[in-house]
Amino acid sequence: MAKLTTYEVASGATGEKEFNADLGDQILYRTLKEAVVQYQANRRQGDAHTKVRSELAGHKKKPWKQKKTGRARAGDRRSPLWKGGATVFGPRNTRRWNYHLPRKQRLVALRSALQGKLQDGEVQELSGLAMDAPSAKAARKVLADCAPQGSVLVLLAEANQPAYLSFRNFPQVRVRVATDANAYDLLAHKWVLAQSGALEVLTDRCGVGRS
Repeated sequence: MAKLTTYEVASGATGEKEFNADLGDQILYRTLKEAVVQYQANRRQGDAHTKVRSELAGHKKKPWKQKKTGRARAGDRRSPLWKGGATVFGPRNTRRWNYHLPRKQRLVALRSALQGKLQDGEVQELSGLAMDAPSAKAARKVLADCAPQGSVLVLLAEANQPAYLSFRNFPQVRVRVATDANAYDLLAHKWVLAQSGALEVLTDRCGVGRS
């Protein structure tokens, strides 16, 4: 059981409500860590790429003859010892870091992340967030009243294009639908502003019973 701060978008009125959900006895920090590492690894582009000898442009002609010049021996201009030469053991874009944890483990991490946010009082429920037309002015007022400092995750119960367009351009603000949110989304933001019904969608995904 946790207490949620509620906010009415139209009037700006605030209040409190009880949120009853069986999120477990403790926060599983190791599972959270593994989930965060997985999501960060899957976001890596892996496009850093250095060239080996065979990929460098230019001729392979010997710069000078082997003997009787007083210089060190040199085979070609592509040597890693030369400026503009090849790179030894540099990063290659052939490596991929993608991997996936089991689905149940990801859902357990989501449940622990939600439990931690609720315990810290960093979750607020917004009623009347569904908009008929985009309004950055209304979104700015919501952010100023509910989360004046820190990053914000706006959690929608279902896809709503006007709400998405209203919040998307604000710095440190991300808009996600509850069916797509994951543990990393919750942990990467200070505040979670959830539309009415969004938290219920999250708990249903985790298979959590509510009283």
